[in-house]
Amino acid sequence: MIVKAIERVGDKIRLLDQTRLPSEEIYRDYDDYKEVIEAIKRLEVRGAPAIGISAAYALALAVGQTGDTSRANIVKLAEEIKAARPTAVNLSWAIDRILEKVNKSFSGKPEDILQLIWSEAAAIHEEDRLMCRRIGEFGADLFKSGDSILTHCNTGALATGGIGTALGVIYTCHQQGKNIHVYADETRPLLQGARLTAWELKKAGIRVTLLTDNMAGMLMRQGKISQVIVGADRITKNGDTANKIGTYSVAVLAKVHGIPFYVAAPMSTFDRTTETGDEIEIEQRSPAEVTRLFGTPIAPEGIEVFSPAFDVTPDELITAFITDEGIKPGGRKE
Repeated sequence: MIVKAIERVGDKIRLLDQTRLPSEEIYRDYDDYKEVIEAIKRLEVRGAPAIGISAAYALALAVGQTGDTSRANIVKLAEEIKAARPTAVNLSWAIDRILEKVNKSFSGKPEDILQLIWSEAAAIHEEDRLMCRRIGEFGADLFKSGDSILTHCNTGALATGGIGTALGVIYTCHQQGKNIHVYADETRPLLQGARLTAWELKKAGIRVTLLTDNMAGMLMRQGKISQVIVGADRITKNGDTANKIGTYSVAVLAKVHGIPFYVAAPMSTFDRTTETGDEIEIEQRSPAEVTRLFGTPIAPEGIEVFSPAFDVTPDELITAFITDEGIKPGGRKE
């Protein structure tokens, strides 16, 4: 069974609270856009596509909640929502897409403008579902029965509006009857691999083995990893890719061991306005995410902490990008 992380219910948004997984499966309904912003910030919803979809619905909630469909108010609300998490390009992409649609139809009645925003948010959600399916179909051709695939963080139904990006490829392989074994990094410091990926794959009946982040190199050296597949939060014009912290380390290890390293992402994640990864704003997270584990201190009080949410993998370490438009070569290839 593949889960559904985001759903519109009337004029509310239903989100699966991913901070409570795997111990509790709790869905929350929101009709206040500020609460959706906070849900994005505290990672109740996460993953670039899912953040973009949630942000689009949040703008519809916001305009309806304020009752003001003026251009100035919509732009103001849009900027507030876009500030929730700066690194994931899908968030700003989804909001800007709605603003462009509104600008083209601004002569309409207030109720028509609000309906337009809801409709465009729903269209973004449906398109993401279809994009995930296409990514899965294109990517599945790169894998065969018997492969053992390493993944990092969570890129499945929990992170998107469909079956996922990197995990969407794995789901498609499973649906095709391919015997795939997934190795899931735990993904410190928030354990998205342990809490979410392992939970999601187990729920879907796919063989998954959990490992700590510092075990991947050993498995590669032993020949137990045939490919690596990850998602992306932003891909720059030259192919540099921002993804969950720790992705760069995995890419370096894969390069050393001659293992294909694939990035699965929709074309909306490609940021043509940013030249290289050096220009990407990397979100810094609370030190408590490193010094505490589910509220329990695991480091000395007051210790200095470095806690970026993402790192950047240079394009030369990437074998190929699996997109909804097909396979695109990495490694600075045109």
